[in-house]
Amino acid sequence: MARKEFEIPVMYKSPIIRKVKEANQITDPRKKDLSPTELDFGSVKFLIPRHFGFCYGVENAIDIAYRAVEDNPDKNIYLLSEMIHNPTVNEDLQEKGVKFLFETDGSVRIPFDTLTADDIVIVPAFGTTLEIQEQLQEKGIDPYQYNTTCPFVEKVWRRGNQLGKKGYSLVVHGKHEHEETRATFSHSADHSPVVVVLNPEEARVLADIMTEKRPLDDFDTYFGHKSTDGFNPFKDLEYFGVINQTTMLATETQEVMDILKEAAKERFGEENVLNHFADTSDTLCYATNENQSATYALADAKPDLAIVVGGYNSSNTMHLVEILEHHCPTFHVRDAGEFDSSEQIRHFNQWEKEIQITENWLPSNPQPLRIALTSGASCPDILVDEVLLKILSFYPDAKDLQKVISRYEDVAAETE
Repeated sequence: MARKEFEIPVMYKSPIIRKVKEANQITDPRKKDLSPTELDFGSVKFLIPRHFGFCYGVENAIDIAYRAVEDNPDKNIYLLSEMIHNPTVNEDLQEKGVKFLFETDGSVRIPFDTLTADDIVIVPAFGTTLEIQEQLQEKGIDPYQYNTTCPFVEKVWRRGNQLGKKGYSLVVHGKHEHEETRATFSHSADHSPVVVVLNPEEARVLADIMTEKRPLDDFDTYFGHKSTDGFNPFKDLEYFGVINQTTMLATETQEVMDILKEAAKERFGEENVLNHFADTSDTLCYATNENQSATYALADAKPDLAIVVGGYNSSNTMHLVEILEHHCPTFHVRDAGEFDSSEQIRHFNQWEKEIQITENWLPSNPQPLRIALTSGASCPDILVDEVLLKILSFYPDAKDLQKVISRYEDVAAETE
């Protein structure tokens, strides 16, 4: 089946990275090769992963949102919250008159009582809760006239609904305050008891409560604020499945599944585990898997440092940073504006949750310096281009850009 083509604004399209991606699609159409592409500029080399940037869900959201603006020039247009976690895209939509009803943490920016039935409200790529959906419908607004919910998020909801109909409870691997997890929790709680776990460490706590290695009171301490009312881990985890926030580390989701499956084996016996624990590995997002696998391959190429471009509240971007920072100095930047010079860079530290300034971030040795360059799934490739060009400006003796990328243009030309 051919991939759906989306209308993406020209300003987001990349003249550099696009050519590399197109050449890779031609030479490796089955996506078997995860080795990064090397752009050799002599004094500096950029390692570009096989998979990164806009995913299907993000392209779908951008297509629908910009079409909503174009179709309704005389109407008030609102997004429930940031459509995707990229400031460039969200700021452009705001410049076009789109207003946000909520902050990303769920706090109200514009009260619902100011809306009318003539207004357009766009559901973001993360989806929304059933409660908000009902409030909009009560105002006479169809929340799904322009629905940018990622199809892979909806796939998670459908899988959860299938399990709910069979009497299963749900464990959601995700960040309970994230818009997507709030939406998934709401849709899941409509039919099942639900609890959210953040990481394997929390999964081990839940497993110990299940198997009575920890007291039941620990459940309220760790999970009371992110579970459905009256959730009982003894009763409600007798039959359960694990679903996930699609932007989490896929390896972590699998680890959460494995930990809880082992607890189910211990409690119910290995011969009975498949009657109690549902296999939900089919809910892992393909784009998250591809991007993270390509990032592991990027790390294996042993770069001297890494730059990851993306919004500072982007969960999937932060996981790419997490993968790379185990292997080399890694800087998370929102765009090329974070580089004051080759001596100083502003970047986001997700562990301290703050913007930091690092001096002498660009070492003079080794020569050539090998820089891994990638971006999150909500980041336009043009921003990666701009970062690449900004770094190249610090190397006046670098090879000519057009000569370096011409080989990728030639690959595309040969197939025409």
